[in-house]
Order: sequence, then C-alpha cells, then structure tokens
Amino acid sequence: METNKICRVGIDIGSTTLKIIVLNLLDEIIYKVYRRHKADFNNILVDELSKLLLIYPDSVFRVSVTGSAGMGLSEHIDIPFIQEVVASIHVLKKEFPDTCTLIDIGGEDAKMVFFEKGKQPDIRMNGSCAGGTGAFIDQMADLMNISVEELAKQAGEYDQLYPVASRCGVFAKTDVQNLISRNIPIADISISILHTVALQCITTLARGCDIKPKIICTGGPLTFIPALRRSFVELLEIEESDLILPENSEYFPAWGAALNNNDEQPA
Repeated sequence: METNKICRVGIDIGSTTLKIIVLNLLDEIIYKVYRRHKADFNNILVDELSKLLLIYPDSVFRVSVTGSAGMGLSEHIDIPFIQEVVASIHVLKKEFPDTCTLIDIGGEDAKMVFFEKGKQPDIRMNGSCAGGTGAFIDQMADLMNISVEELAKQAGEYDQLYPVASRCGVFAKTDVQNLISRNIPIADISISILHTVALQCITTLARGCDIKPKIICTGGPLTFIPALRRSFVELLEIEESDLILPENSEYFPAWGAALNNNDEQPA
C-alpha cells in the first residue's frame, strides 16, 4: 500500500454528538463530520464510515476512538482508545504550544486544563453535575420551548442579566422556571442561563489555579454560542482577544485521536 493511500481516522463519540476527523500523513485534515446522534450513534457511525469508504475507496484506515461512548466501541471492535482530554492535549501541543488554559464544554461534562512549562498538564473535569454543560443548555432551551440555536441568538439581544444558581444544576433549573413564570423576556433568560454555565465552570474547575491567557475554547457550546464565550470574557475580566476559538474547535478530541494513530498499524 502506498503511504499516500493511508488515512488516519479519529472518531469522537460524545454524549450528544459524533465527530470524525480524517488526516493524511502530512497531518492535514482532509475530511470531517459533525452530527448529533440522539443516542443512535451506532447507526450514524456505520452510515458515516460507509460514506468514508465511498469517498476514499482505495485507502487503508488507521482508526482510533475517543469520547464518553468511545470506550465501549473500542472494546467491542478492538480499536485503540484515547481519553478525550488527552486527545485534545495532543492537538494543543502540536498546533497551539503556547496555550496556558484549555476550556472545553461538552454535552455532559466540562473540562479545564492548565499548562505550565516544566510540569504535566493539570486536568480538571466536572462530570458530577450537568449545570455547567451543554446538556443543561439543551434542557433550558426545551424548558423555554425554543431551540438551542434560538437561545444563542436571543442571548445576544438581552437587556438585563438575572441571578441563576451557579452551584447546582437543579437549583439553576428552578431559578430559570421562576424567571419564565414571571414572564421575563426570553433574551434575558437566555443570557442568564449562559452566564451561570460559565460561572459554574469557573468556580468548579479553577479551584487553586488562575485562568490565564492564552485561553483556548473547545467543545460544541463554546464553538456555536458566542454569548457563552462573552460570558467567560466578562467573568474572567479579560480581553476578548485573550479567549481564542480556533478553527475546528468542536473536533479537538477526534483530531487528537487521529494524531494518536502515528504508531498504529493499518486496520
């Protein structure tokens, strides 16, 4: 097999989305997929891999998987697994070596990684409460009977910020329900939701560490909701330019999984 016919594939199966990145041997992204799977990730994965085989029929694929649902797949079909934060760190070390802080908000967890020269990355994860995650934003959008896209749009047009409990997702939901019952404008509720997500991430994950620029944002909510990024900027009292949304930010774990395939045998 010619080396230019070998593709490295990273698959990230998270709680709500499936992402695929394909790299050539020059580490260039040549194909990518981002889909919400609605708990049907097996059929969606088969569908997407079938498309990949049609697009690159003469290629051999080196495959690695990551994500909250990725370990089970790895064990079932015997392909390499890499923990998602470790995968993202691979991308940062290669593409953004001067990063000081990584903030990653996923569907059911949130992560921060602090980098200091001469030390191992300090990885913080919050998986015990959905309050600072994409799942909470989804739930609050459902509560208001709007889409997450509409919530994101509305949040950019707010007039007033209202307090929402930031230490517990259950209490936060109660506060949001109270705002809805008071007929508070949807725009104001939306920004209040995003503000409490940012606040919970900061207070839960940054204990004992300073969130210093250069700060890289990854994960679907931070990628697709500008008002959420602005909430972090305001709470951290930093410049907007200190908070960086890199290209392909929603694909970092899948990208890192593909990079992890350098020493794997074709499969």
